[in-house]
Amino acid sequence: MLHNRINGKELKEQLRADTTPRVTLSFYKYHHIQDPPAFRDELYLKWNVLDVRGRIYVASEGINAQLSVPAAHFDEFRAIIYAVPFLNGIRLNKAVQEGKSFFKLKILVRKKIVADGLNDTSFDVTDCGVHVSATEFNRLADDTNTIIVDMRNHYESEVGHFKNAITPDVDTFREELQVVKEELADKKDKNILMYCTGGIRCEKASAWMKHNGFRHVFQLEGGIIEYARQVKEQGLENKFIGKNFVFDERLGERISNDIISQCHQCGKPCDNHTNCQNDGCHLLFIQCDECAKMYDGCCSEACRKVIALPAEQQKEIRKGINKGRQVFHKGRWKFATAPLKS
Repeated sequence: MLHNRINGKELKEQLRADTTPRVTLSFYKYHHIQDPPAFRDELYLKWNVLDVRGRIYVASEGINAQLSVPAAHFDEFRAIIYAVPFLNGIRLNKAVQEGKSFFKLKILVRKKIVADGLNDTSFDVTDCGVHVSATEFNRLADDTNTIIVDMRNHYESEVGHFKNAITPDVDTFREELQVVKEELADKKDKNILMYCTGGIRCEKASAWMKHNGFRHVFQLEGGIIEYARQVKEQGLENKFIGKNFVFDERLGERISNDIISQCHQCGKPCDNHTNCQNDGCHLLFIQCDECAKMYDGCCSEACRKVIALPAEQQKEIRKGINKGRQVFHKGRWKFATAPLKS
């Protein structure tokens, strides 16, 4: 069996009831893969029997993986990874905070492992920035000649980011690459210190910046996840404030106790992302516990009314509608039904 065949809602119920100790981790590697579909199938067969769950992208340019492994099978899983020549010895970024992260194994073959919109033949993608540790990051961050750039989307930096970082108001990585290049066009002699969640976006972004004439480009090795680990283990100053947004069921890992964002419904200090409970919406937004109770986990009164309807009627309402990924963007989001409570 090369694909999951169990209903997603059933799998999520199983995840909530599961008490198996698990390890959430991520890794990536840019490497030319001759036959991505065959490589994908090989991974699925080996990982599925270990009850590995996660979201993995495979492309001719490499692999990008976020997944969850039963703790009892971790050594066996690592051995499978290291048996692949180009993955032998690769760092496995373990989560800062454990939790119920993935409910199924999903390995997809894509054109790229990160959607960046770049023509990789137009520049040297291997000529990336200097990788720096947490200690080196902190030293560069204290340098007045340094510009810290968050290479994540607005909804990620909204709940947490490094002190004094530039946090572009963008919806996608593809958009951010162009925005950062243009906004820093007159800063090509500065230290450009880039970071992202686990490091993969900076691999391409730093090479792109160097290609566009930026002379001193640095990137945080292992991203925020590895930075948090090193800070804790080495007793370093933590320059990251708030939460690190993650793309799994947890939706965030707390790095500091600071809450720098607000509930999108009532404005109270809050940094808990959630998806609207209406299956025809699933808007990603920030919601406090009080508003979650008031709106039954929905983004609006209109969606709350929808989930109160019989299941079959809800299906009829959303039939033929594919809204794609929707993310609340304060000041820009336009609600098709009813606005959030102010």
